[in-house]
Amino acid sequence: MTDQQRADATQVREHPEPIERNNPVPWLLGLVASCLCVWGVSYFLLNPNLGRPAAGDSATATAAGQATAGQATPATAQAAAPAAADGGQIFTSRCASCHQATGAGLPGVFPPLAGSEWVNGDGTTIAGILLLGITGPITVKGASFSGMMPAFDSSLSDAEIAAVASHVRSSFGNNSPAVTADVVKAERAKLGSRTTPWAGEAELKAQH
Repeated sequence: MTDQQRADATQVREHPEPIERNNPVPWLLGLVASCLCVWGVSYFLLNPNLGRPAAGDSATATAAGQATAGQATPATAQAAAPAAADGGQIFTSRCASCHQATGAGLPGVFPPLAGSEWVNGDGTTIAGILLLGITGPITVKGASFSGMMPAFDSSLSDAEIAAVASHVRSSFGNNSPAVTADVVKAERAKLGSRTTPWAGEAELKAQH
């Protein structure tokens, strides 16, 4: 058997190559597909309310929107309200370096705040000291001091001065009433345009 005969025999044993035929789509299947398309388009055209929210859904959405707006109002107002001044934090950052974290001060250098007659006296006194500062001799708990305390009138608000004054008057064993921002405001107005510190305890006693 020649090589050509062997090749012909092998090709006969194998399946023939597939052939793509041009058979038309059954007419019934085409008719069904066309009817479905026509029905779908007609359904949407004849029902204009499709895609719009129902009355109940619209009312629910409106009520939800109103509830959300009502809830947002207090939150917005709360965010707009200024935060209350923290007297303890102000004391730590402004006062503790001299008067110490315990309020005991340093003997002969910085007067104590714990048990101080100036701290626990009238609220206007400590407000005035914080606003203008003090320089010169002052006696605290029987001990004499002659230093200089800086003024906070331009660096702290009325509320902040009231907060740190109230903190000192209720800490370190002190138990005096709080000082309000209105008291500080009134003291600031009484001082007017003055910027010079108090000249020791003699002037403080004369003015308070």
